[in-house]
Amino acid sequence: MATSASPNVLLIMVDQWRGDCLSAAGHPVVQTPFLDRLALSGARFDRAYSAAPTCIPARVSLMTGLGQVTHGRVGYQDYVPWDYPITLAGEFTRHGYQTQAVGKMHFYPERSQQGFQNVILHSPTGIIRMARQHGIDPDQVDDYLPWLRQQLGRDATFFDNGVDSNSYVARPWDKPEHVHPTNFVATQAADFLRRRDTDKPFLLFTSFNAPHPPYDPPSWAMEQYLDAPMPPPPIGDWVDAFSAFDNPRDPATFVGDIGTRLLHRAQAAYYGHMSHVDQQINYLLETLAHYGVRDNTYVCFLADHGEMLGDHHLFRKGFPYEGSARIPLLLTGPGIRPTVNDDSVVELRDVMPTLLECAGLPIPEHVEGRSFLPLARGEHTEWREILHGEHTLLGQSLQWLTDGRMKYIWHSSTGREQLFDLRNDPSELRDIAHDEARTRPWRAELIKVLTGREEGFTDGARLVPGRPVSPMLAHLRDRLR
Repeated sequence: MATSASPNVLLIMVDQWRGDCLSAAGHPVVQTPFLDRLALSGARFDRAYSAAPTCIPARVSLMTGLGQVTHGRVGYQDYVPWDYPITLAGEFTRHGYQTQAVGKMHFYPERSQQGFQNVILHSPTGIIRMARQHGIDPDQVDDYLPWLRQQLGRDATFFDNGVDSNSYVARPWDKPEHVHPTNFVATQAADFLRRRDTDKPFLLFTSFNAPHPPYDPPSWAMEQYLDAPMPPPPIGDWVDAFSAFDNPRDPATFVGDIGTRLLHRAQAAYYGHMSHVDQQINYLLETLAHYGVRDNTYVCFLADHGEMLGDHHLFRKGFPYEGSARIPLLLTGPGIRPTVNDDSVVELRDVMPTLLECAGLPIPEHVEGRSFLPLARGEHTEWREILHGEHTLLGQSLQWLTDGRMKYIWHSSTGREQLFDLRNDPSELRDIAHDEARTRPWRAELIKVLTGREEGFTDGARLVPGRPVSPMLAHLRDRLR
């Protein structure tokens, strides 16, 4: 059981933050000085991925330590109950930690605690809109909106500026900065540190919606990037792969060339969100220091998935490409030395066992992830050779494998294969799948991984395109009946 001397854990999640978007990682535009300082004090994992890169399946893996095949969510589907008896927060609570979650959860039912003793919700505009469509009072699924009315008056709302939760349309925040959702999450998390039970260690999960749309950071944050020169987005020689879905006039499109002007504005707002979050994270870290617990707290910073942001004329997430699937991952705390790990492929299901090991708590036997704490400490340890990722998107399943050096992708609708040499072509510009000698072993590996899958993606000897797909596997669908 935990004691007052046990280490604390601060888990910080951001939503839709690309893995390359840290100035410490060499990004040419975005500036994240406080996260850079955090990175310099601990371990940064340069090959971290979201194996099912949209909000819900990614967060289930984070909270359960399970891969997408085991928990059954291989795509995005709202209103599917979370029924997991063993969770990250539940294990900390069971072993005597005080556990608090603040911000975007994406649990269902929305008020489900998933093992936390208390949850303060910020539900983004999309969840609130769906609640209204289902006849649910938005206050039942969100704590930010009632708080905003207390600050600005009973008619206040945070989506009256017209930008929505999946579009590339951008504009500055139109209200006082202190009531921005990013500030709300940070200040509520800081307030927990003030009023917590100091006789217990804590697990604090702080979950920001930014830089996920709506693209509405404070004006100062957006304006600093409006005049910044933006490198042109990478456009691969395979850009025709999704041409059937091209729709640049839809502001929530997955596919389209929206032109330089609109893209530049979207980039400025996206990076502006990051600068704003960066400063609010520093506020939270300074609050840890103020209460004298910074040195005995493990801090883990990560994202649920990335954002294509116009790369290859693609937007949003769910894709297997680096912009969507690769995420930032930092870990600092007692015994962790400054290091950059650019070899080991880690993913979200590894976070639960890692944080449990940080706290000296047992890891449940059924957990499929592996603790990367030894890697963070610079210890030699055997690690996975290949990560399998997937996501249903645009009427098909996009299946992929990577070892951090190469990436193989298979499109289930057409059978199209792609192969990228990530070390020499990190922007995935050149599809080398025509090199059969290099593609063949990856195809064989995916056949092995998919053998026995309910969709019939393989007969054991070859990959079979054109099979029907679902965002939920049968064992999950059966539990819902």
